[in-house]
Amino acid sequence: MTFSLSRAARSGTDGRSADESPRPPRALIVDDAEGMRAYLATLFESRGFEVDTCEEGGRALKLLENGADPDVILLDVMMPGIDGLAALARIKKAWPEVPVLMVSVVGKAGTIVEAIQLGAADYLTKPFEEAELDGALDRLGLHSTSTGVARELGAGIVDPSRTVWVSPAMCGIREVVEQIGDTDVTVLIQGESGSGKEVVAREVHAVSNRSSGPFVKVNCAALPTQLLESELFGYEKGAFTGASGRKQGKFELAHGGTIFLDEIGEMCPSLQAKLLQVLQDSEFTRLGGNREVRVDVRVVCATNRSLVEMVAAKDFREDLYFRLNVVAIDIPPLRERREEVPLLVETFLTRYSALYERRHPGISQRLIEALNVYDFPGNVRELENMIKRVVVLESEESVLVDLTSSKQGSRRGRRAELDALLVELEETAGDFPLLEVGKRFAQEVEREAIEHMLQMTGWNRKKAAASLGVSYKTLLQKIRDCGVEIRG
Repeated sequence: MTFSLSRAARSGTDGRSADESPRPPRALIVDDAEGMRAYLATLFESRGFEVDTCEEGGRALKLLENGADPDVILLDVMMPGIDGLAALARIKKAWPEVPVLMVSVVGKAGTIVEAIQLGAADYLTKPFEEAELDGALDRLGLHSTSTGVARELGAGIVDPSRTVWVSPAMCGIREVVEQIGDTDVTVLIQGESGSGKEVVAREVHAVSNRSSGPFVKVNCAALPTQLLESELFGYEKGAFTGASGRKQGKFELAHGGTIFLDEIGEMCPSLQAKLLQVLQDSEFTRLGGNREVRVDVRVVCATNRSLVEMVAAKDFREDLYFRLNVVAIDIPPLRERREEVPLLVETFLTRYSALYERRHPGISQRLIEALNVYDFPGNVRELENMIKRVVVLESEESVLVDLTSSKQGSRRGRRAELDALLVELEETAGDFPLLEVGKRFAQEVEREAIEHMLQMTGWNRKKAAASLGVSYKTLLQKIRDCGVEIRG
């Protein structure tokens, strides 16, 4: 736990002495998990923030009462004692000018709505991408002043986005991106979860004639419909309970730049219709408003689902699909771009060794061999998490166990299933239908895929469904059918 004097006490009544340069921004992080506090503190410190931390809402209120003067508060929802929502209500009453970012593993619509109504500036669902945190801070005007590791991304080997362009497949994608750089055509990026869709989307923006404008990301799977609509298009005062003033949506914030709609396949039909209007007319109305708002925005979308199949199933508008699919970019999975693995490993080793102040460990030949035969179902994101674990724990053992057990365990499980089916075939004198054999094996493979994705998403069924390219309802049915044991 870290405590410090208030801004005024540190440097005079206005926060700095006469000959002092502007002070760095300060964050107060409130989370009951010690490891999460340390991780979040590292993220903020690498972005140039001074950081105070505490473990529950009551202690945060004490710090504020005693003169702590943060520029932003990061507040967990579920904590012992005074929980996040109760603390938020008291903070906004006593210190209404301090922006509060709520974070939680709970992504329930009711919780998000209540947090926004209580005055939260934004809501991030754990685990969130660093880019999501950066976006939230940028929207608050809290741009980094850091020269640290996280802000050196793009300056060389520490930037994973530079390393993905070495394989022939990605070089081909880079050529397409550069060809469309001076146009405003919409782009549809397709690929498995974790394969690098956002990296490509950012490159589309970076090489375009809009590169000096904003790049605004929206995850369409992260918010329920009503909140997603207000997030995209904004709202007018009185549009709903808690709407105390006008709020600009992400389309307005992206004016002159690029908006990146991630997981576009999760958008509901009513919002699909409104998005189609924006693409056709470059205008929309805010929630609760009747005045048309005009915007100049390039739209880039991404999905890990087959929109063609969704159109056939009437789950996605055909006219919107054709408007989005002007230029389609299909990103191959990492297992088809193995040339990138050594460079990505070195990138992540360098990045996280510096970020967590650990010795650059290198990796053993044993781990290299294991990575060479691994299929990376979670793609680049999975590899990044593996290397991060090696650096933080200063050991390869847990990663090696996962790599070998996933391969051997899968083979043992399938072999046992096959043996059981062969015995059954023998006992029934060959009367066992081949169709049933295929059905049984398919169900076993589905069970393994579901269990793996649930583990990767921390047993978050909504995220697992999105990553597997099925609806939430379908995933629940398959969990029941396959007998998957839910652990979280």
